[in-house]
Amino acid sequence: MLECFTATMDESAVPIIPVARNDYSAWLKRQSEMRRRWLTSAGFDIAGETPALVPGERGALEAVIVGVESAAGSWAFGALPMRLPPGNYHIAAEASIDAASAALGWGLGAYRFQRYKSFSRELPRLVLTDGIDPAAIEAQVRAAYLVRDLINTPAADMMPVQLAEATARLADEFSAQMQQIVGEELLADGYPAIHAVGRASVHAPRLIDVVWGQPDHPKVTLVGKGVCFDSGGLDIKSASGMRIMKKDMGGAAHALGLAYLVMASKLPVRLRVLIPAVENAISGNAFRPGDVLATRKGLSVEVDNTDAEGRLVLCDALAEAAAESPALVIDFATLTGAARIALGTELPGFFTASDNVAEGMMNAAGRAHDPVWRLPLHVPYRALLESDIADLVNASPEPYGGAIIAALFLQAFMPAAIDWLHFDVMAWNLRAKPGRPRGGEAMGMRAVFEYLRQRFVQPV
Repeated sequence: MLECFTATMDESAVPIIPVARNDYSAWLKRQSEMRRRWLTSAGFDIAGETPALVPGERGALEAVIVGVESAAGSWAFGALPMRLPPGNYHIAAEASIDAASAALGWGLGAYRFQRYKSFSRELPRLVLTDGIDPAAIEAQVRAAYLVRDLINTPAADMMPVQLAEATARLADEFSAQMQQIVGEELLADGYPAIHAVGRASVHAPRLIDVVWGQPDHPKVTLVGKGVCFDSGGLDIKSASGMRIMKKDMGGAAHALGLAYLVMASKLPVRLRVLIPAVENAISGNAFRPGDVLATRKGLSVEVDNTDAEGRLVLCDALAEAAAESPALVIDFATLTGAARIALGTELPGFFTASDNVAEGMMNAAGRAHDPVWRLPLHVPYRALLESDIADLVNASPEPYGGAIIAALFLQAFMPAAIDWLHFDVMAWNLRAKPGRPRGGEAMGMRAVFEYLRQRFVQPV
């Protein structure tokens, strides 16, 4: 069990009492005179993130009061692990709150990236009481931790070989099969675009391929952009633009986190995970603006901008994903700044040609309390991908609609008969919020898992 949880319920466990912020005045009137006096004199702000630590008659901690927006809100509990002293806590029996959502928020809020830290503090522990499925909560929290850890790791320690090693550990944990196509083998096996993007680095590019599940189950394939560091290539980024480009493998991290959830939950699917892992570096053999690249599908691509490399590695992986006609293909990528301009950094956008898939995805996001938003595959913009000398250009010189144009580029490599979801994610929290520390983040992953669960698991 994760160190932030415990199954032990004893007299030492302190109750956490969630109070609806709009009901605080009425709730306060129902409390004992001592509690009312203490909360009032302490100036407790029910609208704030800081909980009230209420002492008992002998001075020991008697209860924790925390303000919540709704019964389903989990994020208020996400602030508690870093604000409470060590010890055991439990959700008060009288609390009218979704205990599972609260436990999930607690677990996500207990995350710490400590690989390079020389010290750590003991975490408080939440008792997973009746009404909470410990296995389900732990799976979701561990999946999010996996995504965050992979993204937060500096590029020096998370190049294609280390990303492959992390994938191998996940495959071993669930007895999945894994293989890699590395370096010059990419050319021999028909992945020229992946090779072109990664060939300038001393870290050999590769395609990581994982398969899990029964062969007769519906096929679901996840594709994750694994650009372990993005200098921009010869169209080099600015220093500020390069600063957090260790996160450019965030799509691969999302695919692996979702794969963890699928395998840990034993969803009845035949899962495949494809990760094109490269470093977009600069050297004498780097691909250039104006080059024409071959792709696995046979389409030629003129390079307008070497900083639009993610779609180049994805197009080969998507062509391979489509080759076995799965029921569903989902790709994750930190693909465009344009998606961030449209939706901000905290709301992941997705594209699909299927209205049914889009409706199912939005409904699942609501159930999972993990918001996502559909963006349009606006067909007239395909003209912006036309090249004078090749089948496609990898980026349009037009400064508008960049997320849509990138999605339309990827769509060219996916047959219309296959359900396809493309997620353009930030994968990084620019600001710290309860349960969501600054740094690498899983965005939309729980929503996608809920969609898979609803689509492929028959109701009991």
